[in-house]
Amino acid sequence: MFKLARMGLLVAPFFLLSQTSKPSDEHAIHGVVDQFMDGWNRHDAKAFAAVFSEDADFTNWRGEGASGRAKIEELHALVFATVFSKSHQEATTVKSRFIRPDVAAVDVRWKMTGVLDRQGNPRPDREGLLSFVMTKNAAGWEIVVMHNLDISALPPLPNSK
Repeated sequence: MFKLARMGLLVAPFFLLSQTSKPSDEHAIHGVVDQFMDGWNRHDAKAFAAVFSEDADFTNWRGEGASGRAKIEELHALVFATVFSKSHQEATTVKSRFIRPDVAAVDVRWKMTGVLDRQGNPRPDREGLLSFVMTKNAAGWEIVVMHNLDISALPPLPNSK
């Protein structure tokens, strides 16, 4: 009985801490997603890359990637000047799962308009899913790993009759 009571005293503060910090952490994570979208919509590669950690890994929907904030910025400076120069992206839903109090898996459903092909012609509107691993440090939350899935690029599922 004494062991169980002692364990409860050890676990209770952690449980209470994680419960009280979660709403503010959820709010901060949504803030990072907002900054991500704002940087994208302003076609500002520096602002876009600022939400990533210095050693972040970025993978686009084609499986192409960049490692490190500077490379992520460099990659996006090029596409913001060309195929995404008129694009607008919005987050439609954000879902977080805390792996630890300082690590979260974050899924962001998105919609995008205004994409151009390499010849400058409009492409169809797109929808997708961003998958982030985010960590919290003294400065706040940042993206350390990002994978992107363009759902509209996938063939439709066959009817399940």
